[in-house]
Amino acid sequence: MNSPDIKILMAEIGKKAKISAEVLACSDPMEKQQALVRAAESISDNKEKILSENFKDIQKAKSNGLSDAMIDRLLLDDIRVEGISKTLNSIATLKDPIGQIISEWNQPSGLNIKRVQTPLGVIGVIYESRPNVTADAGGLCFKSGNAVILRGGSESSHSSKAIHSCLVNGLQSSGFPAEAIQLVPTTSREAVSEMLSMTDYIDVIVPRGGKSLVKVVQEQAKVPVFAHLEGIVHIYIDKDASLEKTLKIVLNSKTRRTGICGAVECLIFHRDIVSTIGKDVLSLLMARGVRVNADKALSSLKGTNPAKDEHWGKEYLDMEISALVVDGIDQAMKHIKTFGSNHTDCIVTEDEKSAQTFLNGLDSAIVMHNVSTQFADGGEFGMGAEIGISTGKMHARGPVGVNQLTSFKYIVSGDGIIRT
Repeated sequence: MNSPDIKILMAEIGKKAKISAEVLACSDPMEKQQALVRAAESISDNKEKILSENFKDIQKAKSNGLSDAMIDRLLLDDIRVEGISKTLNSIATLKDPIGQIISEWNQPSGLNIKRVQTPLGVIGVIYESRPNVTADAGGLCFKSGNAVILRGGSESSHSSKAIHSCLVNGLQSSGFPAEAIQLVPTTSREAVSEMLSMTDYIDVIVPRGGKSLVKVVQEQAKVPVFAHLEGIVHIYIDKDASLEKTLKIVLNSKTRRTGICGAVECLIFHRDIVSTIGKDVLSLLMARGVRVNADKALSSLKGTNPAKDEHWGKEYLDMEISALVVDGIDQAMKHIKTFGSNHTDCIVTEDEKSAQTFLNGLDSAIVMHNVSTQFADGGEFGMGAEIGISTGKMHARGPVGVNQLTSFKYIVSGDGIIRT
């Protein structure tokens, strides 16, 4: 498609989304729930079709030389497809936020004032290789009364189309317009540029992908943005850490799934435990195939590689990790503030005072104590799913679920009151 064609295409998509958003804003909660349940059923019923389309994406990814970790992000199997269906069912059963009274009060003048949740309107979601985002984002936006325009990456185009078709089945079988969840039918970058300037149609943009994508969106968007930055996740292992807990937490945080934004990318050890816990942790990681880029204080450990400047503040999304030694918690937090991305950071310690110092002293969207960082996920937070993890501070922060995809309005009532 050339530029004029894409402009026309995106304008049509925007108009249809705007009309659909007006329908959703006044929709019955039970009917929305039914539509999502039917979409979940359609995912299960069309599992073989989805897997067949995903196979095309995987073959293309391999021919293009994508890393094993990136292919894992893209890969669907029986369990993952059923997981997508289960997630849609979870979203369906969440409490509907629209129309909920956030707060209510009376004024001496006789006014009754309610602050009530409302949809944002039309949400644009720009994402890359994970096909499950099609269902997660579509389901969350629909549940929260928003129309959504999805623009997936070329890596997952076949998978996303198959999943989107199932979402549309659910909508139409329950009487909703198919245009409530639209998938941009082109992977042209011009479509992204158009979305970023569609202030007449789109109320907020959510980018979900790598640093380069988020940077482009933040620099070019005329529409407000919920920023989902890279997950440069740190774990600080304190001098009072438990060896047993540390081994479990670090191994899970790094190797359960290396390609997700909650995977740990840097370990920070207190100097007092380098020769004990530090040695055991790094030896275990290397035994599991993780490449360790270590600072000078850890360089004597056999199998490590000398860390370079570029290893600090790096999101690997692979079987690779950075490691360094500090003299105490203040130095650890300074490193995290310098090289982190305000996404997720964790402390492993049995000392409550140290834990509180860390949890209160860092301004990351998610801070953890003695927990695997792989729990940095809206589904694990009880939100059904997430549209992303926002690292900004305005409106939404952390996992963005149905409640974060709403705004509010004031409903003011009285009995013939006038202002004197």
